[in-house]
Amino acid sequence: MQWLLLGLLAIMWAAFLVPVGRKRSDARSVEEFERRMELLAQAEVHGTGGRWIVTPRKGVRFLGPRERQQARARARRRRIFVFLLEAIGLSMLIGVVPPLRVAWVVAGGLAGLLVLYVWALLVLKARTAAAPVGTVAAGPRATCRIEPPVLDPGQHVTVVAGAAAAGL
Repeated sequence: MQWLLLGLLAIMWAAFLVPVGRKRSDARSVEEFERRMELLAQAEVHGTGGRWIVTPRKGVRFLGPRERQQARARARRRRIFVFLLEAIGLSMLIGVVPPLRVAWVVAGGLAGLLVLYVWALLVLKARTAAAPVGTVAAGPRATCRIEPPVLDPGQHVTVVAGAAAAGL
């Protein structure tokens, strides 16, 4: 019974300590914001006026809207994949405890879900590789706007019935 409590305590400590390593981005973003504000304050003190030009960081390739969307989708897919792996590992660890062997069934279900997810990713990759480079799957469509003609005051205009109905 002692090892059961010790194992439960170890799992709780692991669950408490592991997410701390991934939450660094909040603190880093606050520090980065403060650093940028200090740079801006220094620039204003030293009298650099005029317009500011926002450029990407040095060494970072500029991403257009399509590439940025693809990068975000790739990061989202990676997060889902890692989440499934972590959930499988955690449920396997919980299943080691004899009264909690049901967690292995959960781990098996998550493993099946992971297999389906990887299969879906491979199908998606094959479809994007087969699609022509210039095509866009879903995006804003170009609209054609028809401007009314500019008329001189002395100009005579005849309206045709079909053109009036079409809005021309």
